[in-house]
Amino acid sequence: MSRAVAPRSLPPFLRLRSAVCDDGYWIGRLDHKDWLSPNELLKIFANIRDPSLITSSFKRACDRRDYKPNEALYSMMIDRLASCRRFSDVEELLARARAERFRFSDEFFYRLIKMYGNVANHPEKAIETLFAMPGYNCWPSTKTFNYVLHMLVCKRQYEVVHEVYLSASRLGVTLDTCCFNILVKGLCQFGKFGDAISLLYEMPKQGCVPNVTTYSTLMNFLCQHGQVDKAFELCERMQKEDIVADAVVYNILIAGLCREQRVTEAFNLFKSMVPKGCYPNSGTYQVLLDGLLSSGKFVEAKGLVSMMRAERMRPGFSSFKLLIDGLCSVNCLDDAHLVLKQMVEQGFVPRTPQIPGLMQTAEKLGHVSMLMNWCSVCKCQQEQPRDLCLLEAAPHIIALTNRSAR
Repeated sequence: MSRAVAPRSLPPFLRLRSAVCDDGYWIGRLDHKDWLSPNELLKIFANIRDPSLITSSFKRACDRRDYKPNEALYSMMIDRLASCRRFSDVEELLARARAERFRFSDEFFYRLIKMYGNVANHPEKAIETLFAMPGYNCWPSTKTFNYVLHMLVCKRQYEVVHEVYLSASRLGVTLDTCCFNILVKGLCQFGKFGDAISLLYEMPKQGCVPNVTTYSTLMNFLCQHGQVDKAFELCERMQKEDIVADAVVYNILIAGLCREQRVTEAFNLFKSMVPKGCYPNSGTYQVLLDGLLSSGKFVEAKGLVSMMRAERMRPGFSSFKLLIDGLCSVNCLDDAHLVLKQMVEQGFVPRTPQIPGLMQTAEKLGHVSMLMNWCSVCKCQQEQPRDLCLLEAAPHIIALTNRSAR
């Protein structure tokens, strides 16, 4: 006979939570005379559901003889309060920690600064916290310092970025390449390209080596401002420093060439990528496809779409639409029909505005079978009923039939 397996007892923590879950019970445990370990204290505050009770409960915990401050407890309370946007309570807890001369880690301040920057949308408070870190016997790491710079650049507070950058030595921060990349990005966004280039020359003096991100940021600014040739000069300088161009660099240069209608050069640059060990990504294909379509090179664009499909990349709906319209405009109906089928196979639904162009071209070129085949392709995917699709086609089919009868 098989022996019955005795049911396992629940762990004490789960038994406790399943039995009692109200805030009064957990807060009441702070008045017990039993010794509370740091983990038990964490459990109490993890189970208090009402965030407005956290600070008052913490004061009661501080009055206990067994209270010992720890970062895990402060972190949990501050995370809970921040998620409810009770930032005044957060400030109260920090004031208590400072009075206790408690020493937090850099990771604690990193999370706190992110909270002020992202959750509270209060960059000034994030900067204030960065500058206050030494008062808690904690010096900011390069990671924390760079986060503040990045936050300010994203919020376009460029004037403040320089002030924070100059405080690096006072805060004991060692600048790295990432820091300079953030500054270069900010200066380019602010339109101060000359200052950004100056930083490129300043980096080696600070013991930092520019990388591909540094150069790609500068090249992107030049291409967006119609200075593609200067961007190529910068690319040559980068390669002389043994920095290998990545797909981002190629995408920037290809987009710049296409923007100036230098599509043939862009296509040649695209073809040079793989021999140099850099493989195009979906962004590369899409940028080049947009350039080919805007310059009226529809046959070349069709070939690129086939390459994308071979690489299992998906052109967008608007690209398909522009390509079909373009092929119809140059009477390449066979190619347009092929692209339409590719579009349907990819899951896109041909829409009504595409119908007249295809049908008028089919009628013009005398393709009755093509017209019927197109109706067949669309019968399952067409957003309108099949009968309406045939109704649209009927006048063109009749015109073709009459023409052939003559």
